[in-house]
Parts: sequence; C-alpha cells; structure tokens
Amino acid sequence: MTTTAYEQIRQAAVSTVEDLRLDPARDYEEVRRVVSTAVDDYQRRAHLGHGRALADVGHMVDRVVSAITDYGPFTDLFARSDIEEIFIEGSRVSYIDGSGRLKGVTEPTTEEENRHIVNRLLGETDRHLDTANPIVQARVLDGSARLTAVIPPVADTLSATIRRYALRRQTLAGLVDLGSLTPGAAGFLWALMQTNASTLLSGPPGAGKTSLLSALVAAAPPNHCIRAVEEVRELFVPIVHGSYYEARPPSLDRSGEIALRDLVKVVMAMRPDRIVVGEVRGAEAFELTRAANAGCGFACTVHANSARDALNAIVNAAMMAGENVAEPVVRKVFSTTIDVVIHLDRDAVPRQGATGLRRQVTEILAVVPAMGEDFTTEPLFVRPGLGEPLQWTGAVPPSATVTMIERTLPDDMSLREILEGRRLPPL
Repeated sequence: MTTTAYEQIRQAAVSTVEDLRLDPARDYEEVRRVVSTAVDDYQRRAHLGHGRALADVGHMVDRVVSAITDYGPFTDLFARSDIEEIFIEGSRVSYIDGSGRLKGVTEPTTEEENRHIVNRLLGETDRHLDTANPIVQARVLDGSARLTAVIPPVADTLSATIRRYALRRQTLAGLVDLGSLTPGAAGFLWALMQTNASTLLSGPPGAGKTSLLSALVAAAPPNHCIRAVEEVRELFVPIVHGSYYEARPPSLDRSGEIALRDLVKVVMAMRPDRIVVGEVRGAEAFELTRAANAGCGFACTVHANSARDALNAIVNAAMMAGENVAEPVVRKVFSTTIDVVIHLDRDAVPRQGATGLRRQVTEILAVVPAMGEDFTTEPLFVRPGLGEPLQWTGAVPPSATVTMIERTLPDDMSLREILEGRRLPPL
C-alpha cells in the first residue's frame, strides 16, 4: 500500500538525516538527495518482489522531503489564512475553514507521521508530549496557534487540535459587521469598557468568546492598566499600559509550574485597572473574588449554556480552590462585583451549498443588587434565536453602573441614547 511504502521511506530517510546530522532548514539539497536515495532503494526492493513499486517516484520524493523539511501535509494548511482549526485523530486529519465548513485533507497521512509533526511543533516550545506528559497545550507556529494534544494511555490514539488565531484581533465594529452585535449593544459594551466594570463572557466552545474578549480589550482606554493572564495565550491585542502573562506547566522533573491562579495573584500586586483571564476553569476564579474586593475590574470567559448558568459556573470554579469559604459568601462577592454577563452561541447554517458556522451574542444581562441568596439579573439585550435581531429590552443597568458609565461619556451623550442606538461612541 502506498501509505505503507511512504512510511518505510520516510523512516529510512529520517534515520539517515539524523545519522548525518543534517539540518532540514539549511541542508535542503542534501536532505533531498537522502530522500531520493531512500526512494531508489525502496524501488529496487519492490522490483525484487519485496513490496509494491511506486507509480510516481517524483511525487513520493516531494512528499517525503516536505515531511522532513517542512510540515508535510500540514504545510499548505498552516499557510492558509482561512483555516480556523485543524483536527488530528490518529491518521485522520480534518479542518474548519473561515466559513465554518468541516473538511478532510485529501493527502493520506499516518498516525506516526502526524505524531512527528506534533513533536516538531512542540520542539519550538518548552513543552513535551510523552508517556510522562500525555496531555499538552502550547503556543506554536510563532505564537499564531494553540496546540492541544493527547496521546495514549489517556486517548486511544493521537488526538490533537490546532486552533489558529486569525479571528482573535477583533473589534466591536467588526463584530457589528459580522452580525454578532447590534450597534446599540456594541456601543453599550464600548461604554462599559471605559470604566472598571467587571464583565463575564460565556458560551459553548467555538462560540466566539475569545474574539469578543479581544474586542473588549481593544476598546479599553489606553491609560487603563490591563493585565491579561491565560493558560495558553490567545489574545494578541496591543496593550498600551499593561502586559500579557502565560501559565507554565511543570518541567520534566515536575517542578517549575506556574498556574493561572498564581498569575492572577501576581498581577493583583501590579496595580491593574482590569484583570483579563482568557478562560476561567478552576481555582483562579477564587482569586478574582480577591481582585473584586480590592476594587479591580475583571473580564473573563467561562463555558456555560446561558448567561445565568455562567454566574453559577464561576462560583463553582471558585469553590474548586478548596478555601474555607462558604458558597453563599463567594456568590455574594460575585453578585456585587460582576456588572454584566454576555452570552454567545453558535449554529450551523447553509452557505453557498455547504454548511458554515454562525456566531452571535444572544444575551447581555446586567447583574443587579441581589434580592436573595441567588443572583438577581436584568436582561438588557436579548436575541430570540440565532439569526434574529439582538433587541434592547428597554431596561438599563443599575443606577451605580449608569453613573459610572456616564462619567466617561461626552457631556452631550447619555447611556440611554447608546442603548437605543440613536447615538454611538466611536467603536
């Protein structure tokens, strides 16, 4: 079988390249000569009855050379700007393009080859994928993508996802153009970001949470100090005052780990106006209660099925810290410090004979002073269903939030005018 022949030739060529200590990036011609020799050797054995002869020798040479000096079947995928996500499941490779279509690569691959590509990507980082570390996340491709990979015994086969950051430098105006927001909703979020209000973004994976968070960070005033912390960096908005910080996994000897919770603790001591957490999943949520009590605003994302569920999700995450604090206390802190919850969703829609993804904001809730032990919220914008208009409900945030926002607006502009869409700030 051609795939088997390819793997035999690739392994033989890689072994020779390593023995000769060739650098694939600099010794291209020498690597090509080694591959051609390996192909010729295979053909001779095949003609002697030890295998099936190749139909296209030149194609095999090009394919193996690309695998050694570049990224093989992934080379074209990495070069395309419209690829949003690449999936590897054993020997199968598929991807989602910018329109949301799921497609499979036409060139056959093997699991061993795909593992080799994953290891090459990780070679640019300080992270490793082996039996001692069967799960890894890392920034790859010069920081333009996030790799998440899992190998046996945790997974049945190599299972990896490479998420590109092509959509992460978004603006509120751009989201209006895409139909994710209305001008009034975008204007309200812009006005909110001129303050130190705290914002929670929620939705399922792939709903556009990071893109919206990126747009919110971009809308913040340049004199605001923003400290952004992430497990694996996905935000790339230029920050005038502040910086980005990335967690670090333990080294091979299990030392040197810097958790997301540690980063939140550190940046609290760096006088931030707003702490941005790319994704809240665990104990770092408890540190946000400390930040809130210190008068620091925050913005973060969480996986949830609705805006209301997002509030419960962040409380549950904070309880994972294992601190000796009762849940009602944590709930009370978040109910008095989270100002707005924004929920996004996605669905598949027909596009030019294929299926694409639609991502839209479906709810914007204001968190109002609690009337009991649970959260009390007021819907500000609602979308009855994906594809339908995002409508202002006529409600306004609590008076304290209105006062805070209107202090930052021009004297001749009011928050109500923005909510109604009659007058808009520069998005």
